[in-house]
Amino acid sequence: MTTTRLTVVVDNQAGDGLIAEHGYALWLEADGRTILFDTAESKGLQPNCQALDLDLSRVTDLVLSHGHYDHTGGVELVLAQAGGVRVYLHQAALQPRYVLRNGTTIEPVRMPERSMQALDHLPEGAIHWLTRPTQLTGRIGVTGPIPRRTGYEDPGAPYFFDQSKQRPDLIDDDVSMWLRTETGLVICVGCAHAGIVNIVNEIIMITGEWRIDTIIGGLHLLHAGPERLEQTAQALNALDIGQLVACHCSGASAIDYLARRLNCKVIRGHSGLSLSF
Repeated sequence: MTTTRLTVVVDNQAGDGLIAEHGYALWLEADGRTILFDTAESKGLQPNCQALDLDLSRVTDLVLSHGHYDHTGGVELVLAQAGGVRVYLHQAALQPRYVLRNGTTIEPVRMPERSMQALDHLPEGAIHWLTRPTQLTGRIGVTGPIPRRTGYEDPGAPYFFDQSKQRPDLIDDDVSMWLRTETGLVICVGCAHAGIVNIVNEIIMITGEWRIDTIIGGLHLLHAGPERLEQTAQALNALDIGQLVACHCSGASAIDYLARRLNCKVIRGHSGLSLSF
């Protein structure tokens, strides 16, 4: 197999000379493709790409894990520079959506209008709506919606489709990526709103591969209670995982907990982190 390179372009934490922001973007190079998985909130994307010598005009595929602003804010920037790019997302990513903060304040978290307009101006056939697992290459794939099979995982916060909080939003558009390598799967998640255990088990079912070299991305465990953390650790320890790279919305205390409890190596992700397989 050819070498695969992953680089965290934007994260809540940043390496030297890079910008940190509340958002996430992951750069993947493999099989002659340059794939950008999410675009963060936008301010850190271009400067960090320049600092890391990553050229946005080379992006061939843009995959959006879900329709929140901190993953889709840079869509317009990417589409303005990357001609002929293929875009992958679930149609629900375009919906209005809100989150309840501190039990009192309802705030919008939807994809920015400028990003939706940029998608709307793409030529016919450029957008691939993710209703089921989709192969980008022979060894790189994107899930469709993830079935919610565990009883202890939830979207990670009280999300709604409306300001009156009458229509709960389970983030059904949450999708993830996988890459096959000689040492097992590399699983890339955005925020893991579907639950990291649900996601990993679904990708194992899709691919038939039980060996997992790396899980990388946001785990959205920053609000997780002791019971969920314990059950998550037990479920992950039952799997063959080499390392977990926790980014973005994972939560510092949750990362510390997993580092103590998991059998695999746990790494704190940050902008500029690069992995090769």
